[in-house]
Amino acid sequence: VQLQASGGGRVQTGDSLRLFCAASGRTSSRFAMAWFRQAPGKEREFVAAITASGGTTHYSDSVKGRFKISRGDARYTMYLQMNSLKPEDTAVYYCAAVLPTGILDSLYEYDYWGQGTQVTVSS
Repeated sequence: VQLQASGGGRVQTGDSLRLFCAASGRTSSRFAMAWFRQAPGKEREFVAAITASGGTTHYSDSVKGRFKISRGDARYTMYLQMNSLKPEDTAVYYCAAVLPTGILDSLYEYDYWGQGTQVTVSS
C-alpha cells in the first residue's frame, strides 16, 4: 500500500490549507485513514481519523473545531481542511491507513504511512 500526501505550504496565522491523501496498491474498502503530525524535536501526534464509510471521525483536542477530516469522492482518498491555523500547527503532516481494530488515535495501530507534507504557519 502506498500513501501520497500533498497540499502543505507556508501560510500566516488565521489562514487555511487543505491537505489531500491518496492510497494505492493493495488497498481495502475497510481502511480507516488518519492524519498525524510531527513538529521538530517532538513526537509524532494524532490529528484526526476517519472510518472507511466516513461516518465516524475523531479529532485531537488541539484541532477540534478548526480542522475537518473527510473522505474524497474517489476511493481511498481523504482531505484535511485546516482553518484558523496557528504557529503551533507547524509540522510535517503524515497520512496513514489501517484495517481498524477500534483504536484510531494511536500511531502504533497504523500499518501504512505516506511521506509527509510540510505545513508552516508564521505569526
